[in-house]
Parts: sequence; C-alpha cells; structure tokens
Amino acid sequence: MKRKIITTADGSKTIQIEDWNEQYHSVHGAIQEAMHVFILHGLFCFLDSHKPISILEIGFGTGLNAFITLLESEKSNLHINYTGVEAYPVTQEEVDALNYTEQLKTNNTLFSKLHQCDWEILHHITPKFSLTKQQKFFKEIDAVAEYDLIYFDAFGARVQPELWTEGIFELMYKALKTKGVLVTYSAKGSVRRAMQAVGFSVEKLLGPPGKREMLRATKLEV
Repeated sequence: MKRKIITTADGSKTIQIEDWNEQYHSVHGAIQEAMHVFILHGLFCFLDSHKPISILEIGFGTGLNAFITLLESEKSNLHINYTGVEAYPVTQEEVDALNYTEQLKTNNTLFSKLHQCDWEILHHITPKFSLTKQQKFFKEIDAVAEYDLIYFDAFGARVQPELWTEGIFELMYKALKTKGVLVTYSAKGSVRRAMQAVGFSVEKLLGPPGKREMLRATKLEV
C-alpha cells in the first residue's frame, strides 16, 4: 500500500496510508498525541518506580513513542527496558523525512540509533534506556507477566478490527505484570468491552487533541 509523509497540526510529521486514509499518528498532532496518551497517562503512572520499567509497544512504527519515552527517561531519571513490536518496519527514507528531533529541539543521534539498531537484539541506547525491536505480528506475542506498561498504538479498528479483539487483549493481559497498565488512544465501546471481557479494569480519560476520550486499562488480578 502506498505511504506518504504528511504534516500534522502541531507541525510534526507522520506517515499516511493513502488507501486506508489512515495515519500512524493523529492528524491533530503526532507529538501532542504521543505525549498525552503514552507519556502523561502511561509512563507517568510509574514516575515513583525505583526499579526498571518494562514497556511493550504495539506498533513501533515511526519510533516516535520510543523516542519521547527515551527522552523522558533522561528527564525523570527512569530506567526503561523497551520492546517495540512491528510487522512492517518503516523504510530509512521515511525515517529521514520525519522531523521529530527538530520539533522536540534535540539532536538526531538518539533517534537515528533507534532505527539503525538491528532487530531481535537487545541494544543499550543510553545508560537508562534499552531497546529490543521485534518484527512479528501482534498475535504472535507470547510474553507472560513480563511488562509493566503497554503502549497499544495499532492502526485503528476501522481499518484493522482484528487488532482490537478479545483475543489480542487476552495476549496483552497475559503479557502484563499484576498492576500493569495498558494505554491507547482509542475509546470505542467495542474496544472497552473487549478489554473488560479478558479481565482488565478500564477507565475513560480525557483524550488528546481531536479526540474526546481515550482508554487506560489495568491488570488488577494476581
């Protein structure tokens, strides 16, 4: 499918899949959405953590969520072990066209490292941030009680409903530790019900620009 680079409302770029009229990030602001959903309502739940935080990202995509998490690990003195799962990695040409380092006023070295490191291998990007990229389908995830936090950033249910089912969220539930958290930009009723059906406690939160609500799910059972 044809992909092109577009500029979102906050000036940051993202990738659009033209056949689907679907973007990797919100057209209302790629960076704003990532900061609001995944940092403010996800990572900040663990600001008081005195041990490394394990994060699983569902949809590594452009690397934006990983990048802002890396930057936040430095600001907040958090040690993070980050795993990004992606079935169809973006190309180097697409990476080169993104402007996240300029928008975030930081140098390009760390962002480049995220994309240049090999897949399936643990890399220590900084002393506080390690990354493992896994190229596979989400249904192939078989982790058990491994992660504190999941960034669920799959393409929307309108174009890929199979990624928002009870079956997928059951895998997410199993992958989380007790009291682990999953955050996503979606607030669809069918998504919330699928999460609840597999055992999550789900809350609606104020959404990022352009969205009224988002969801945060917590695994409460031992």
